[in-house]
Amino acid sequence: MNEIFASPYFGVSLSVIAFGIGVKLNQKFKTPFCNPLIIAIVLVSAVLLIFRIPYESYNKGGEIINMFLAPATACLAVAVYTKLQILKQYWFPILIGCAAGSAASMGSVYLLCRMFGLDESLTVSLLPKSVTTPIAVSIAEPAGGMVPITVVAVIFTGILGGIFAPLLIRLFRVSDPVAAGLAIGASSHAVGTSKAIELGEIEGAMSGLAIGICGIITVLFSMAVL
Repeated sequence: MNEIFASPYFGVSLSVIAFGIGVKLNQKFKTPFCNPLIIAIVLVSAVLLIFRIPYESYNKGGEIINMFLAPATACLAVAVYTKLQILKQYWFPILIGCAAGSAASMGSVYLLCRMFGLDESLTVSLLPKSVTTPIAVSIAEPAGGMVPITVVAVIFTGILGGIFAPLLIRLFRVSDPVAAGLAIGASSHAVGTSKAIELGEIEGAMSGLAIGICGIITVLFSMAVL
């Protein structure tokens, strides 16, 4: 069994099966709280704990999955390209909105970290929580941040966005699909974008666009702050 657990195929298979179960449950219950990513995390963690499988063994397969993070993010450009006319029409409010979203995200994290007395390493790890994982890691790691904490913060932020984005859109009566998509992408990156795509084609395209723009802006902000 140890040889099976140490194989990269184990980590990949476990991740795919757990996420597949999450997708099926999400389709059945139609609730944002049955987020496939949440279910996959819970199932994988349970298997590792119950069978006492070392994380290092599982991560041999996890590292293979990590290689696809950047290409998967780049694929969102397809949705953006299909709505290029909207981008040309609203380029200025899109740029200002993404800049405001990035500033609000990083500013709130920085102030809360100072308020609760967190050290510099934790602060750096949490600052890029609202951008997609490859960009967040590239910001936090060179500045002395802890990559595992950054990854957890990014995932947690995305899950919250995926769960609460539809509710907040209705609560604040956001009727413009461009504004709704940009808000979701700016605050909850790729995980939130998966929910934006469910809301509509324009929302999904604008959310994907916000991921790229906010990633660039966050890098620039972090260079000035860190």
